[in-house]
Amino acid sequence: MTRTRALAASIATLVASAIVVVAAPTANAVVIEPPRPAFYEAPATLPAANGAVIRTEPMTFLLDPLNATSLVTNAKRVLYKTTNRAGRAIAVSGVVMVPKTAWIGVGSRPVIGFAAGTQGMGDRCAPSRQYSEGLEYEGIAIQGLLNRGYAVAVTDYEGLGTAGIHTYMDRVSQGRAVLDVIRAAQQIAGTGLSVNSPVGIQGYSQGGGAAASAAELAATYAPELRVKGVAVGAVPADLAAVATKLDGSLYSAFAFFALRGISASYGTDLTPYLNAKGVETMTTVEQDCVFDLFGHAFVKSSTLSYNGKPMSDLIALPQFATMIAEQRIGTIKPAMPVFVSHSTFDDVIPYSAGKGMAKSWCSKGANVRFSPTLIPTHVGGYVPFGVEAALFFEARFAGLSQWSNCWAI
Repeated sequence: MTRTRALAASIATLVASAIVVVAAPTANAVVIEPPRPAFYEAPATLPAANGAVIRTEPMTFLLDPLNATSLVTNAKRVLYKTTNRAGRAIAVSGVVMVPKTAWIGVGSRPVIGFAAGTQGMGDRCAPSRQYSEGLEYEGIAIQGLLNRGYAVAVTDYEGLGTAGIHTYMDRVSQGRAVLDVIRAAQQIAGTGLSVNSPVGIQGYSQGGGAAASAAELAATYAPELRVKGVAVGAVPADLAAVATKLDGSLYSAFAFFALRGISASYGTDLTPYLNAKGVETMTTVEQDCVFDLFGHAFVKSSTLSYNGKPMSDLIALPQFATMIAEQRIGTIKPAMPVFVSHSTFDDVIPYSAGKGMAKSWCSKGANVRFSPTLIPTHVGGYVPFGVEAALFFEARFAGLSQWSNCWAI
């Protein structure tokens, strides 16, 4: 079996596993989280530089009590400094994994900044915790990258694992967190990584938005990173369109995550716009993980608002419209080749959002290859994205040029 076919099989297993886990309904009740582990608590004073490492610790795995994983992978949790959308210095957690086998490709070992898809909003949902506990649904995809010899740096994003509310879908905060976890990975002793390491960035769904934002911000926020390419799938580039698509659907919780996360990022109190059920829902989602999806399935936002109108009306108000507009992805030209994938039958994020972003990048002169897929559903679109992303990175790290297909979009 070739490496590409093996990766395809792994991703197919990943998708099936995600469907099985998410399909288990949970009661719509507030989960009281245990205290955060001490590792995730920020010190009183943060380093000055973005991406500076605050602390690391070896990562253990629940399903590997004998720690056999350490024989093949150097895995560390990392707490590092970044700057959020408001310009405030914050500590964000993540995980950095480096294969212990020698890199046999061209040049030095690349590092992939892996932007995780929707995890939820509770601290217990952080990828660095879920991966350690064997619950991270993108774990197989991450392992596929490690099997190819790449180092992988995964951010937990602002407020996911660490103090504060997770600013879910905040374009700037997420993009910076991705870029800074790569910087942090390059500083950790014993990894073999350095500022000269080639960089790739990959993400799907929420991760697609974070990775696409990182592609736009890299040239000005982290110009020293040698980003060879960015692969994104099912990007929620237009949050207004996404909100309309999600309202009252199986994935209603994602819209509530975004409303709570964006309002927290801007310091906006949602209470005046919600009824009692709405206030309870916003409190609940702060503790939810993606596996609590069914607790809010098919809930219409109109049943949560103070005036019985849907979320689309709320976000059209001037104070919210500005926030939503500032999350639009596609307004800044990426300085590196980008690969964009989206299912034409995506049931979560409108296909038009991903295609529109790609067209906008093309209009600005970016090197874009857009790959629509006919495999239905949001989950199903992950399979072709993962396979094509693997081929995309192999070509970029080998020094090959990407042929843009902007003319065909």
